[in-house]
Amino acid sequence: MAVEARQQGIVLTELEQRIFDRLLGVVDRYCPGTQLRVAGGWVRDKLLGEESDDIDIALDNNMTGQDFCREVNKYLEWIGEEQKRVGVSQRNPDKSKHLETAKMEIFKVSIDFVNLRSETYAENSRIPTVENCEAKVDALRRDLRINSLFYNITTKSLEDFTERGHQDLKNGLIATPSPAKATFLDDPLRVLRAIRFAARFSFTLAEDLKKAASDEEVKSGLRSKISRERIGPEVDRMMSGKDPVNAMCYIRDLGLFYIVFEFPQKRDPPVLDKHDWLCVSHIEAAWNLAQLIGSVFRGGSDSKSLLCDTKKKLMVVMDEKKLCLYSALFTPVRNMVYMEKSEKVTFNSCNLQTSFDANRSQNNCEYILRNSLKMEGRHADMIVNVHAGSEKFAELILVLESNEYLETIREKLNDEYLEIPTDMVNRVLAGLVLYEIKELWRVALLISTLSCPQVGSFSQAELHKRKEKYVRVERLITDLGLEGVWNKLKKPLLDGHDIRRVLQIPEGRLVGNWLHRELKWQLVHPQGTKEECEQWMKQSLLPKRQKVEM
Repeated sequence: MAVEARQQGIVLTELEQRIFDRLLGVVDRYCPGTQLRVAGGWVRDKLLGEESDDIDIALDNNMTGQDFCREVNKYLEWIGEEQKRVGVSQRNPDKSKHLETAKMEIFKVSIDFVNLRSETYAENSRIPTVENCEAKVDALRRDLRINSLFYNITTKSLEDFTERGHQDLKNGLIATPSPAKATFLDDPLRVLRAIRFAARFSFTLAEDLKKAASDEEVKSGLRSKISRERIGPEVDRMMSGKDPVNAMCYIRDLGLFYIVFEFPQKRDPPVLDKHDWLCVSHIEAAWNLAQLIGSVFRGGSDSKSLLCDTKKKLMVVMDEKKLCLYSALFTPVRNMVYMEKSEKVTFNSCNLQTSFDANRSQNNCEYILRNSLKMEGRHADMIVNVHAGSEKFAELILVLESNEYLETIREKLNDEYLEIPTDMVNRVLAGLVLYEIKELWRVALLISTLSCPQVGSFSQAELHKRKEKYVRVERLITDLGLEGVWNKLKKPLLDGHDIRRVLQIPEGRLVGNWLHRELKWQLVHPQGTKEECEQWMKQSLLPKRQKVEM
């Protein structure tokens, strides 16, 4: 259901009224005649009944934001208050900053100040020529009519210079203030912004906007004029929004999928036309399945952020909801690879350097995350790890569904020094998966239940079957006391030095093998002590001394 616009207009909070009164006091004393307007997102959100602290003040009379902030500090000095620091963001076209912006705090709220402006784009350029202008011209150059509204602080009135913005909010419509194709050709990133706002508010894209977004010239501009550093954050905001699935559906239906999520060359297997549909069907299924299960995002739609310990400092990495959605979206292509050329350097018998091109296989999903979306490496790694964990969970699902497969897995876990009891196979297998995937295990399990087995589409009945699989494995892990097992196994009972002492073996691969074997032993014996573990190692080795020393 679309978010409804308020009929009565802008209703200010007490804090907003204080801020605006303070700004009007500055105008009255130092720059009479200057009109102050709150622009864009704050006005839109207030009309939709949402609170917002994103206050951008648009100035007329050719006054720059920095000039006005100086006047604010003069006013503060005059009334005997402490002056505030002024931050200035210089023009940065790569980040869509086409005009200098000044920022300062008023009553502990950060306010941006910028003058009204027009933007004229030259052909084949995404960097506009910027000039001062009147409010109506400023409104008409904006991306969407719902973002073109002003609240005039001076006159205390709503200003809709497009004459359609307020009505669009009431009708739930996303449309451009100027002809859609021209608006998108000026800055093709506006296509993705339109999609993001449509998904956020459950609004409908206007027909002329959809036609323009699908236009080959606009798509070409999105591919060639817009940097990947700008596309990635727009996609990330969609994933953080209220309806990421609808956003991905728009990207697919408008023919933008392979532009936004650019695939590498020389893929194996090759990308098929249906991959966009497969990817979007998986994110939709993951979203619906997560709602059915209810415990995947333990914090609800505002799911808790996962933490990683880097140099003993806890750091927020990515919330579970986004991690799940990205992982689901790229599940159909997770095993696709591409060939990357790299130069190898060798030295011949005369110690002369030679080089040649060598092809190496790289993960396609990782390419999309790191190159197409410019995602941080640690975030991309988390998604790749979820895919790897989901494939390991697939084995556990098969074990639970078939006793015949149980014995196969048991043989795989066993070796000449350790035999896993049949009733401990589930605990060892699940524990090993959790030890590797750690806090990501619920997300990896959900992705695994979607992929095992693969289907072309997910009916409601099919989703309920997948839910049953998920709940069964989750309950097993809980009942076996494996929640948080990665923390318990973080420090082994016997470290590498202990193993070398007990088994009298040299440093190297054998120690690593015994550490992994010890991990399985601890899963079989959750209450085992260091002494018992040491005794097991010695006893298991007695008849096989020669094999260890080989």
